[in-house]
Amino acid sequence: MDNPLVQVDPGLFIWTIFTFLVLVALLARFAWRPLLDALDRRQQLIAGAVDDARKAREELERVQQDASRLLAEARVEAGAILTRARADADRFREEMREKAMADAATLTRNAERQIEHETARAIQQIREEAVELSVAIAAKLLKRDVSRGDADALVRDAIQQIEQTH
Repeated sequence: MDNPLVQVDPGLFIWTIFTFLVLVALLARFAWRPLLDALDRRQQLIAGAVDDARKAREELERVQQDASRLLAEARVEAGAILTRARADADRFREEMREKAMADAATLTRNAERQIEHETARAIQQIREEAVELSVAIAAKLLKRDVSRGDADALVRDAIQQIEQTH
């Protein structure tokens, strides 16, 4: 039983080893090195993507913190504006109330002065009429006619006496 596949042939053994070494050299030069370079580039690309993702996450966190800070500042500012608006409204309302009170006081004073003036004028007119009536009564009692000049003089004298007594 001599099987040619099982027999050791030194020439075939050497050519097989030589072919294997040439194939390993060719694969190392043209396949493994480019494959390893591609794997290194892929690893660098993945590391770059991970680094970019980390930077993007940090930037997002920073932006979120800035947004939260700005929102808090805006709320504080809105509160301050609202407080100022309320204070301004209260101050304006107080000013309007004081102005209305002052206007009412002015109107009251003017009305009081006008009433005093009209009262004084009415009293003066009543006095004059009372004196004229008194003169007319006195003239009838005396049965003589009092001239207009005499009546005016009597009226003036009577008014002066009334004013002196008051």
